[in-house]
Amino acid sequence: MAALADIRPVISRKRSGSVRRARRSRIITTGALALTLGLAAPNAPSVAATRQVPGSAGAGDYYFPAYGNGGYDVRHYDIAVRFDTNTERLRGTTTIAMVPTVSNLERFNLDLVLRATEVRVDGVVAGIRQTSRELVVTPARPLRRGRAATVVVKYAGTPRNTTVDGLNPWITTLDGAVALGEPEIAAWWFPSNDHPIDKATFDIDITVPAGKEAISNGRLMGSTTNDGWTRWSWELRSLSTTYLVFAAIGDYRIEQGTSEGLPYLYAFGLLADTPAARDSIRYTAAATRFLETKWGSYPFNRVGGVVPSGGNIGFALETQTRPVYDSRFFSESNRSVVIHEMAHQWFGDSVAVKRWRNIWLNEGFATYSEWLWAESTGEGPRAQERLEQLHDAIPANDPFWVVRIGNPGPASIFDNAVYDRGAMTAQALRHRLGTTTFMQVMRTWVADHADGNVNTAQFIALAERISGEQLDGFFDSWLFTAAKPTRTAANGF
Repeated sequence: MAALADIRPVISRKRSGSVRRARRSRIITTGALALTLGLAAPNAPSVAATRQVPGSAGAGDYYFPAYGNGGYDVRHYDIAVRFDTNTERLRGTTTIAMVPTVSNLERFNLDLVLRATEVRVDGVVAGIRQTSRELVVTPARPLRRGRAATVVVKYAGTPRNTTVDGLNPWITTLDGAVALGEPEIAAWWFPSNDHPIDKATFDIDITVPAGKEAISNGRLMGSTTNDGWTRWSWELRSLSTTYLVFAAIGDYRIEQGTSEGLPYLYAFGLLADTPAARDSIRYTAAATRFLETKWGSYPFNRVGGVVPSGGNIGFALETQTRPVYDSRFFSESNRSVVIHEMAHQWFGDSVAVKRWRNIWLNEGFATYSEWLWAESTGEGPRAQERLEQLHDAIPANDPFWVVRIGNPGPASIFDNAVYDRGAMTAQALRHRLGTTTFMQVMRTWVADHADGNVNTAQFIALAERISGEQLDGFFDSWLFTAAKPTRTAANGF
C-alpha cells in the first residue's frame, strides 16, 4: 500500500498510495473435490469415537484478533456477486473449497459482515449464527481432518451502509464502487478466512448493470450480457491472500495486450483517463522488468493497473497482478508509485506476512525498490546517499524514531516509519554486507518463500546464514529500538 497524503521531499520518497467461454460447474462433490485437490481421505476413526472440535474465531494475530479463523485451510474461492450501481445493493453466492485441519471440525467461522441467508456444507443445509463480522457455521455432521469439503454461502446487503466497529472500507466512486482495503475488505463482499496466513486461488464473477465494467484480478475470461446485466468473469490461479482480491465497478476504458513480453490489462475510469495516468500505468510492464533485475523472476504471469474515477480512495494498493491507484496520484506522471505497487507483487503478495506485525517486510522493501529505481534512472540520489540524508534530516527527538517498525502496533502498521525506516534498514543492511551478499539474501528470500508466509525472525536468520555475520545488534537498532540508530559501520553507515 502507498498513501496519497505523504508526498515528501526527494530525500525520502513519493508515496501513494467478447463472449465468455463456457465453464464447467464449479460446485464439486466432496469426493471429487478431494481428487481435484490431490487429497486422500484418511482412515480416521468414526466421528462418534473422536472428540469434536470447533474452529477458532480468529487466526491468532494479536493485532487483529477477529480477523481470519482457525480449524480449516481454504484452497479455492468461487465468488459470484451481483451489484446494482443504482441501489448499491450486493447479492452473492460464494463457494469455498476447504480442508479441515483439526479432527472432526464441528463448527467453523467465516469472516462476513453482509447477512447470510443460507449455508450448505457438502450439499446439506448447515446451521448458522451471525455476529457483526463473523458467520458461525455448524455442519449437519462434523468434518473430518484432511477430507475436502465444499461450503456454499448465499448472502446479501448494502456494503456502503455496513459499518463494523466504526470501520467501513467499501468505497463508493463517482460511477460505481471499489472493494479495496488493507488489512480488511473481503468481508464486505465475500465470506472468507480473512487473514494472509490462508492463501487460495479464485474464480470471480461480478454481474453489473449493462454498460458498466467490473474489473478484478488475474485473467479476464470474458463477459456476457443478458436482460440488462453484464457478467464479468475473472480467474486468479496464483495463490492470493483475501485482502489482495478486489472489485472495481464503474465506467472504464480497458486496454489489453502484451508489453515487455508480459500480458497486461489496464483499466481507466472515464473521469481518470488522463495522459499522466496513462503514461504512469503503461509503465507497469517496464517497471516489472526492472524489478526482476533486482529481485528475480516476476512471481505471476500477467500485470495490470486500475485507476477508478474519484471516490477519494486516498491510497494505492498492491492488489495481486493488478494494483489499484487513487487518480490523484497522477496529477502528473508518477512512475515511482507504480514501482512501489509492483514491488509488492514480490513483497507482500507472493511473500506474505504471517502476522501483521511483520508489515515492514512488505512496505520497507517496496519503498526500497523505489530508491533503487530512482538511483538507476537518475530520478533521485544514490540509495546510500538517501539513507544518510534521511537519517541526518530527521532529528533524534522526532516521533518518527519512536515507532519500532519490527512490531509497530496495530495503529501504526502504515506509519511513515514503517515505509521509510524500513527502506533505510534495507540499504543499511546492503551497505554493511556488501551489494553481492545483500542481493543473494534478497533473491533467496523471495525464491524460498514464494507463495508462502514469513516473519522477521526468518529474515534475520537468512541474512545471518548467508552473510556469516551476527546481526542481532543491527536489527535491534533498526527494527526494535524506539530511538535513532547511531551512525556507525555496524549500523550500515
